[in-house]
Amino acid sequence: MKRTGPTNPLLQDLIGELKKRSNEQSVNLWKRVALDLERPTRNRRAVNLSRINRYTKENEVIVVPGKVLGSGNLNHKLTISAYQFSEQAKDKLEKNGSQIVNLLDLSKEKPNGKKIRIIG
Repeated sequence: MKRTGPTNPLLQDLIGELKKRSNEQSVNLWKRVALDLERPTRNRRAVNLSRINRYTKENEVIVVPGKVLGSGNLNHKLTISAYQFSEQAKDKLEKNGSQIVNLLDLSKEKPNGKKIRIIG
């Protein structure tokens, strides 16, 4: 069986850039996120806000290598980065005052990967 990987050119660029940053900084966090994004869509992570709320604290920086779904509520503010967000999740995060950051932007802001948690 031939392994093809994602065909979306934007996702391919994102994966390549995260791997490059991982090698430059010797930080395995970005490599792990890139490898999780290389998985087939059906195996990619999908995390509800209720789970994020349960396992995080105020003002943490969270990475979801997949999609954030809008089921549940968030009781505290976070900085959250993911490949995709559902519309309902975006609305709830904006109303809560949480900050949504692009994965590439977060890897530029925090290239060393310190104090970032992967959820999912």
